[in-house]
Amino acid sequence: MHEYIKEHTGMDVYFCDPYSPWQRGTNENTNGLLRQFFPKGSSFKNITNESLQKVVDMINNRPRKRLGYKTPLEVLSKFFE
Repeated sequence: MHEYIKEHTGMDVYFCDPYSPWQRGTNENTNGLLRQFFPKGSSFKNITNESLQKVVDMINNRPRKRLGYKTPLEVLSKFFE
């Protein structure tokens, strides 16, 4: 997948080192979005897959300023047109 994106966008793709959250700001931001629904320390033992998927879908369909107010799905889908 990363080769395809690099080839079609001309962007370099980088991978982060393990245990280095400062290298993956978007990931840390997404964790913060998840915490809006599941506060830190929440147990996922009683959360159904359906409930979790609903939250993931809400987050993935949220327009982002950084993406020109498009959703991540809208931006990613352009690579597969």
